[in-house]
Amino acid sequence: MRTLILVIATAAFVYINHAHGQDFKATLEKTFTAFDTTHDPQKQVEQSNKLSLIAKKWNNEAMAHYYASLSKVILSYTNGLDAAKRDAYLDDADKEYDDMMSNMGNKPTDETYVLAAFIANARLGVDGANRWQKYGKIFNENLEKAKELNPDNPRIYYLQGTSKRFTPKMFGGGKKAALPYFEKAEGLFAKESGDDILKPSWGKRTNTYFLNDCKGEDKD
Repeated sequence: MRTLILVIATAAFVYINHAHGQDFKATLEKTFTAFDTTHDPQKQVEQSNKLSLIAKKWNNEAMAHYYASLSKVILSYTNGLDAAKRDAYLDDADKEYDDMMSNMGNKPTDETYVLAAFIANARLGVDGANRWQKYGKIFNENLEKAKELNPDNPRIYYLQGTSKRFTPKMFGGGKKAALPYFEKAEGLFAKESGDDILKPSWGKRTNTYFLNDCKGEDKD
């Protein structure tokens, strides 16, 4: 009888934890998809705030903090924001990033390095003239570390491409310089299934946009 009770209790524990995991993943996927696919800035802010709430509710889930951080980085690029507001979003991104790393035992992956590079590039974008030495180095170093762990991560080349795209031609940037990176990323994005929210696959649609943009005449 005691054995039967133990088996039932164990099964219940497994079921509850499985349901908890499924609920978390479904909520995270629904919210990030809503954030990632809307073209309405206000709705994007609302979905980012929901991602922050998810990170608070499931505080021990590293990927909850990952997507909350990612959403804040993306929001920092919203047109019309002043430097202070952009940096405020990136302060939030840094906090969520730190919480993510804490949950991971401070053991980085290629995706955490990519996210760190994305944050650095966004900081650079706020004030490139005064920040390029500090954040340019952080950006490049994190992408190199990501490449050492997984050279087939498309987000590495996507971010390199966007960096090149918005670097003046006189400094080695522009459409022609960026195109090979977007082309490489496109091939690698095609290999991602995108069917598991816990395995990041963001960046594909934007990469396609920039890929087509860079095939046009370079007037920069």
